[in-house]
Amino acid sequence: MPILFWLLVWECAALCAGHRSLSTAWTAWQQTGDPSGLLTCLWEGQAFILPAPPRVAQELLELVGTVDFWRTAAASLCRVFAGAAVGVGLGTALAAITSISRWARLLFAPAVKVVRAAPVASFIILVLLWADRNWVPAIIAALMVLPVVWGNVVQGVDSTDAQLLELSRAYGFSRRRTLTLVYVPSVLPYFAAACRTSLGLAWKAGVAAEVLCLPKLAIGTQVSNAKTYLETPALFAWTLTVLFLSFVVEGVLGRLLGRLERGKGGNDRAGDL
Repeated sequence: MPILFWLLVWECAALCAGHRSLSTAWTAWQQTGDPSGLLTCLWEGQAFILPAPPRVAQELLELVGTVDFWRTAAASLCRVFAGAAVGVGLGTALAAITSISRWARLLFAPAVKVVRAAPVASFIILVLLWADRNWVPAIIAALMVLPVVWGNVVQGVDSTDAQLLELSRAYGFSRRRTLTLVYVPSVLPYFAAACRTSLGLAWKAGVAAEVLCLPKLAIGTQVSNAKTYLETPALFAWTLTVLFLSFVVEGVLGRLLGRLERGKGGNDRAGDL
């Protein structure tokens, strides 16, 4: 129901954007009884400024029927996933180091905060000077993910129950057992939340980087081309592709993380102890 509501709002906005054509088509229908112009307005909207949902759906179906569409989508997926995976790994490792060493936290915490606060566009341009354009989206995605994962994992480590740590020392747990039975269950919800949040950031930053650096096969490149050649329906179609892929990936990742959290929950930890 919400989707139908917003599609209706979109259609009304498209008709308002093309109100002159709609008025002309309405007059022609009243005078001649020919509804073709009115149907065209309903289908197209204002294709140059705001195309209607049926026109965008038509464009999307045409794109889906081509091999280049799937190759482009797969290439963007691989770049963003690679960057996000590297960002998660580096963020987790850095969080472990800064949790162990106070000096490491003093050294690395300001740098991570700078990465988090700096504008994405600035990083894209800087990385474009240093790296091949095909690698820029992955690097940018990693830079966007790293601070989120680092912050959440550090917070999870700092929030570990002191009584459980004291109990593990009383029972003579080894460092490995303390890590797996105390720290991991405590950090896991924070880690899962960071992954869910950072994936959306990685998508937005990755596609933004593709728009600026224009790799050969990339959704961002197609978005830029659609803007350059004033192909507004194609611009909307590729944007919907990004949204759809993002929802699918977030849904799959959310289920996997949910299973992981249930398998390593606090009840299991308490039972093991």
